[in-house]
Amino acid sequence: MSSDQLDDRIQQFWSLARGRAKVGELDVVMGRSWGEAIAPPAWSFGASTEQADTLLDLVLTGRKTATSGLYEEYQRDGEPIPLEGDLSIIVDGSGTPKVLVREAEVVTVPFGKITPAQAEAEGEGDLETWRETHRTFWQNRGYDVDDNTLVVWERFTVVYQV
Repeated sequence: MSSDQLDDRIQQFWSLARGRAKVGELDVVMGRSWGEAIAPPAWSFGASTEQADTLLDLVLTGRKTATSGLYEEYQRDGEPIPLEGDLSIIVDGSGTPKVLVREAEVVTVPFGKITPAQAEAEGEGDLETWRETHRTFWQNRGYDVDDNTLVVWERFTVVYQV
């Protein structure tokens, strides 16, 4: 599928979802920034099609209400750290948009200070499972992870889903 086709799918999804996010076409005229009238960033979970689909299913069933990323990776990629209130579109493994989420809480915390409640909100198991899974995931991406490694932990709410 071409990037233009993916972009079209994202824009079509955004046209349906933005009313739920309380972003309307007149918001640009009424004082909202132009950036809120175009589709927010779209992304998928994990590093594979299978991971993207599995983790998205956890969101769709309500078991996954949080995610996390490495602070160092945001810095390396020049990506801004998400802010409370930010919107984003989660796509499945094929790039099809499925869910619009809003950041409810964003904290930067050392890996070793992630709490059991934060780990469980990610929907993938208890704290020990979270540590093992995430350490392996990030190490496979070339990062050294110890208890002092900074993690950007995000709790989100589903605003719209198909």
